[in-house]
Amino acid sequence: MSKKKHTSVAVFCGAQNAVPQTHLDMGKELGSRLADNNISLVYGGGDCGIMGAVANAVMAKDGWVTGVFPESLREIENEHQSLSEIVIVDSMHTRKELMYRKSDMFIILPGGFGTMDEMFEILTWKQLNLHDKPIVIFNHEGYWDHLIALMDNIIGNGFAMKGTEELYDVVISLDALQDYILSHAGEDYKATNSPLIP
Repeated sequence: MSKKKHTSVAVFCGAQNAVPQTHLDMGKELGSRLADNNISLVYGGGDCGIMGAVANAVMAKDGWVTGVFPESLREIENEHQSLSEIVIVDSMHTRKELMYRKSDMFIILPGGFGTMDEMFEILTWKQLNLHDKPIVIFNHEGYWDHLIALMDNIIGNGFAMKGTEELYDVVISLDALQDYILSHAGEDYKATNSPLIP
């Protein structure tokens, strides 16, 4: 595939190693494809789980990886020691804000509560018209089936406005995810320095 203007993508995903190997393998393959297409990675800065798999694969192909790691997490896990750039921040909130500012689009891979927290915050900011950067959920092996059904139910019952589903996309294969990333690469999206994003 032809390379486009430089783009950075934020990846929200799990940091646990005790997950099905197919998810870790997917993360490794995604990282490899990002590097092959000159796409930089912005992520949470850890060296474990899908997070580590994606980052290590990008680094293995001499790609650029920025990790954003909260000081408080050092009591639970260690930041990656071999990234292109590591930024230590004071809080989880600052981490999300900096990842937002450094990224052109957002990819949601399988993960836990932290991943959902990141996804819903960036989605809410888009709902409030604070940005129009692409958000894509990679429903790898049906992992997010229940979450997607819940989101459909929220919209269907009027707790989110009709059309909210147009704020994000869902793909079910790595090839489709790669095509999505490359189709949006190099675009300029509306961002904001609104005080609603501290």
